[in-house]
Amino acid sequence: MAKKRVLIMGAAGRDFHNFNVYFRNNKAYNVVAFTATQIPDIAGRKYPAALAGKLYPKGIPIHDEKDLSKLIARLKVDIAVFSYSDVPYAYVMGKSAVVNAAGADFMMLGPKDTMIKSKKPVISICAVRTGCGKSQTTRRVIEVLMAMGKKVVAVRHPMPYGDLVKQKVQRFATIDDLKKHKCTIEEMEEYEPHVSRGNVIYAGVDYEAILRQAEREADVIVWDGGNNDFPFYQSDLEIVVVDPHRPGHELSYYPGEVNLRRAHVVVINKEDSASAENIALVKRNIAMANPGAVVIDADSPVTVEQGETIRGKRVLVIEDGPTLTHGEMKYGAGVVVARKYGAAAMVDPRPHAVGTIAGTFKKYPGIGVLLPAMGYSKQQIADLQATINNTPCDLYVIGTPIDLRRLIRFPRPALQAQYELAETSKPDLAEVIKKKIKFKK
Repeated sequence: MAKKRVLIMGAAGRDFHNFNVYFRNNKAYNVVAFTATQIPDIAGRKYPAALAGKLYPKGIPIHDEKDLSKLIARLKVDIAVFSYSDVPYAYVMGKSAVVNAAGADFMMLGPKDTMIKSKKPVISICAVRTGCGKSQTTRRVIEVLMAMGKKVVAVRHPMPYGDLVKQKVQRFATIDDLKKHKCTIEEMEEYEPHVSRGNVIYAGVDYEAILRQAEREADVIVWDGGNNDFPFYQSDLEIVVVDPHRPGHELSYYPGEVNLRRAHVVVINKEDSASAENIALVKRNIAMANPGAVVIDADSPVTVEQGETIRGKRVLVIEDGPTLTHGEMKYGAGVVVARKYGAAAMVDPRPHAVGTIAGTFKKYPGIGVLLPAMGYSKQQIADLQATINNTPCDLYVIGTPIDLRRLIRFPRPALQAQYELAETSKPDLAEVIKKKIKFKK
């Protein structure tokens, strides 16, 4: 029987994982190409031969997804495998229509064929959308485990935007490791909060190899999910975060609803800044989709030093990039701080944006008057710096997960917002973890 010719649609993350665990050594298939979207500067490269295995001695080309129909015809594709996340259902089925119209089958791999089993207990923290507050939930889980005396190693959903061979297995234990691996702003936002607390975090491309190395130094593995994808590892406890500022999204985005329906624990975050009506709607949706889940109510208190200096000022608010772009949030911690302390106005950076930052505003017009802290490349960081320099304001309010002042030169005062998870109901995360996770004595 002839091999099925496969094209994997991705965004430099789930696509590579699906290939590694399902297709790499599978002689029933011939993967002829990847396509790329969401993340800039991925198309035009190759998934390298050193990672692709013996069946692919020349590696596998990565094309721009905008050429999908032509690629299916030119490469004689039999199956297109959808392998990225944080998209509405209408988007997914639109892609299915494009694939089917071009004559190919449309495939979506699930947990059974893509999850790897660990020798150690695994707790996963995922979300139904980007920007729900998964990162502070992960930090809270790690605090609980450390208080139990456990050696915790986190593994982060992939963000391999550089040299894929060098990024096969990445270990971060110090701030210097972020420099050594030439991390983008997006990577630092996820890794730095861990290492600054003394935790080790792994990421990379080959998640079987990553897991086996992480197991050697861990009592427990924490899967730090991303982009509302479901975990790469079989989990003993699946914790999923939902956002009452976007009620209904937990049932209308892929694969966020997969996470919701699989969850052992659902954390409703940001209740301190959400309406009672939205919280109630989210709770009804959880009860409908996953009535057996433990539901934990939580606030996301935001703090900032010298907050009173904001009052009456014209501020440029800088928020986490992915949260504003494909996460579609209209505000984040920076806006909460600006409003709390009485900023006179939030300055619009769009007339002053340059290069790739101007391109981001064009691609995501719903961002509004906020500046996304995009930094997938040196050029994009330079464009971010120039946009900041060009935008007239009295001061800057930064709502990113890391202290952006370490990476960007601010010509005027800049205040960094901080936010954590604060559970407000029982059982809380500590009680659930102690009940559900059994450690060998």
